[in-house]
Amino acid sequence: MNRLLADLRIVEFSAFVAAPLGGMTMAQMGAEVIRIDPIGGGIDIGRWPVTESGASLYWAGLNKAKRSVALALDKPEGRELAQAIATAPGPGGGIVLTNLPPRAGLDYASLKAKRSDVILLRLVGNRDGSAAVDYTVNAASGFPMITGTGAAPVNNVVPAWDIAAGLYLATALLAAERHRSRTGAGQEVVAALADIALSTVGHLGYIGDIQVNGRARPPLGNDLYGSFGRDFATADGRRVMIIALTPRQWRALGQATGLADKLALAGAMMDADLDTEEGRFAARDAIAAVLAPWCAAHTLAGIAAAFAGSGVLWGPFQDFAELVTHDPRCSPANPLFAEIEQPGIGRYLMPGSPLDFGAAPREPTRPAPRLGEHTDLVLSELLGLTAAEIGRLHDAGIAAGA
Repeated sequence: MNRLLADLRIVEFSAFVAAPLGGMTMAQMGAEVIRIDPIGGGIDIGRWPVTESGASLYWAGLNKAKRSVALALDKPEGRELAQAIATAPGPGGGIVLTNLPPRAGLDYASLKAKRSDVILLRLVGNRDGSAAVDYTVNAASGFPMITGTGAAPVNNVVPAWDIAAGLYLATALLAAERHRSRTGAGQEVVAALADIALSTVGHLGYIGDIQVNGRARPPLGNDLYGSFGRDFATADGRRVMIIALTPRQWRALGQATGLADKLALAGAMMDADLDTEEGRFAARDAIAAVLAPWCAAHTLAGIAAAFAGSGVLWGPFQDFAELVTHDPRCSPANPLFAEIEQPGIGRYLMPGSPLDFGAAPREPTRPAPRLGEHTDLVLSELLGLTAAEIGRLHDAGIAAGA
């Protein structure tokens, strides 16, 4: 964490990945982020993976460093309290982040009526307002048809569009807040998850490839499209990915393996200029035929030793267990991580922000709150309610603590 955004207060109504990630990104840069959930938790409160006791590691992972308020959002008084928190006065407040359908009193018009400079950032599925999630958006994006070998579409398990959307929301929040600081005007910002995927398809050239060239990228398994890259088996049953994007990386690969002459012959045999990406892509099978026996004769450790300091672009395939137990990048040796005590779960490795700011020293990240942990504190500090008033809300089932 750092304190760069300590003057901002963001109220989050969210579930799953995109909006929680956007809010957490702000929280890990010092903003006060208040997540408001229904009493008992929202639809993601028990999302897998969970511990043996049922505590969601997923929820804890996406809500680090936030405050948690639990209110009866299905009741008018609960929504009125949520609205009051969202529009509470203060120069850095009045910012609302959501990827949920708007509830009565929490839509932009209602919030603006309470605070004229309110900023509402809202993520929807499709532009027309119809529902969509990462896996349905990805299915229609074209990418599953070129992932794998083409035998069947492969819907990536990484929620790429949710992740991109969360970071877009964080960027949009800062842009809208900067606009407000200059003009005094709030606004509603709406993003569609499907549009985020579609824009990426266009940015990467795949729309142009269809319309200009009349062709679509084929499925290539783990091969790198347009240059040389392929996965290889090692002597000890592991697999590595080897890439040669640049001429320098290509020369380094030949030198580190001692196969420069054989690789040159492969290029000559295929009549391909291996100093170009296009040539290496055309000759990829011949290149792989030279490299595969070398990799098969070396263990992963032997390949790591051969490539160390050589300039070769490569990396091992590893599962989550191998990542956590063997990769020093995923350990306290990396300032990104720290061992944090998560209430209700225990102590384990948690990442902070992946950004290092020269003007803001890194601080350890804070764990996710227990659901409702800060209800009383927020009602007291932000809305000025007395202990008796807060007690009545608890008794009436309008507010709940941890």
